[in-house]
Amino acid sequence: MNKSLVPTAGWVTKEWAAEFRGFDAWKSLHLLRRIGPVVQGICLDRTTGGDEYIPTVHVHALTREFPVVSLMLGQRLARPSGVPDAVSFARHKRDFARAVGALRQQSRLPLDEPPTIDEIVREYHAEARHRLEKGLGAAVLEMEDSVLVAAAAGRDELAGEGLALARDLTAAWPKWSMPFDWPGAEPWFDGLAARAGDRESLRAVVRGQVTEHRLGKVRDHGSPDPAPEG
Repeated sequence: MNKSLVPTAGWVTKEWAAEFRGFDAWKSLHLLRRIGPVVQGICLDRTTGGDEYIPTVHVHALTREFPVVSLMLGQRLARPSGVPDAVSFARHKRDFARAVGALRQQSRLPLDEPPTIDEIVREYHAEARHRLEKGLGAAVLEMEDSVLVAAAAGRDELAGEGLALARDLTAAWPKWSMPFDWPGAEPWFDGLAARAGDRESLRAVVRGQVTEHRLGKVRDHGSPDPAPEG
């Protein structure tokens, strides 16, 4: 194919943004939407060679100070064999519709409508259980995010469910998988509970992260969940 006819990254980004209108083009090859204290994204992740990209859905909690938008709960478009399904820039026009349809079908969180805070948090819980069952180690960040996102959204009961699960999981997490700065189960749990109990501080962190990552133009869809508890 003539190189002059190969779609640019900007053009590909616009194509995906037009297909998923609930998302905004945050950066080249990266779409985001906010749901209160968390963002959901579609990252068109370039392969090492740069001539292909792998559509990847993910979330990122705004409740922790973090230098980048992470690909937490990352789920790459995959072929039936399980290997990542890359889309060539040169064959984008031919493969785009198939990739869009497959990503919609494979994503564990909805893409055409914003997921609820409940759906996002429970996906964090499912990932934490999956990592333990598969021997993949401790899901410390997943559990922290699940609790803090729920707390920042005013979902105290849901945050409590996460804390209960976190306590259960700490007894089963293998020592080899713990972070190098792990303070121990009780100090970690107590610290997490204290952070979850300080809703105003959590919301201040969210506001700071929105500014830090220049998310002001990313629409906030809020949460279609019931009104905050309490």
